Amino acid sequence: MNLVVVTGGTGTLGRRVVERLVAAGRPVRVVSRRPNPRGLPAGVEFVRADLHRRADADVAVAGAAVVVQCATTYGPRDVALTRNVIAAARSAGRPHIVDVSIVGVDRIPIFYYRAKLEAERLLARSGLPWTVQRATQFHDLVARLFDLQRRSPVIVVPAGVRVQPVDVRDVAARLACLADGAPAGRAPDIGGPEVHELRALAVQYQRVWGGRRPVVPIRLPGAAVRAVRAGANLVPGNAVAGTTFTAYLTKRA
Repeated sequence: MNLVVVTGGTGTLGRRVVERLVAAGRPVRVVSRRPNPRGLPAGVEFVRADLHRRADADVAVAGAAVVVQCATTYGPRDVALTRNVIAAARSAGRPHIVDVSIVGVDRIPIFYYRAKLEAERLLARSGLPWTVQRATQFHDLVARLFDLQRRSPVIVVPAGVRVQPVDVRDVAARLACLADGAPAGRAPDIGGPEVHELRALAVQYQRVWGGRRPVVPIRLPGAAVRAVRAGANLVPGNAVAGTTFTAYLTKRA
């Protein structure tokens, strides 16, 4: 049947992956903790499941040829969720698991990234066919940093930090392609089409929204910030030819 299961299929990324797979004619099962999601494409199967429970994970992946792992949470719970999906997959015909991760999880020492890295390692040691796709941060996350300061007289950004935001649709397209192919292990990391300092993106944000507030860089301490300033969050050699941050903002506006 070549069923593709998309965990977290009602989330920001998961919905886009589902749309791509349906457009390609693949049978799709969406798995989410949310009840009765709206707006799913016609013909998509929906299973409500909490993947932190092994029994739910068994139901979620039963009969799958591929599992696209978009479900995520924070810290040890993310690792436990991945462990359950792996265990369920071993009992369900050993489907190909495609997991989405983040560029720099092995170089930026923050709690959430450590958990994502451990989840990657669990998958690599699982004995299952697997693919991990790391991507840079989504446009949505960068925009949210500025959205939270919409009522502030200034926009504050970390000094010296560059980002390479990528459109969620571009990542979804890559995941759908990987789901249709052979297991690749660590796929090449991907990032957005442009690298900019956060300060420059704050200026672009205001051009679109009509603001004229000062952008104030502040020097933040810590090993994680040092790693980001050194470019651990970037993959300029693996940029996708996709939507720029300015194009994203213009469409959103």
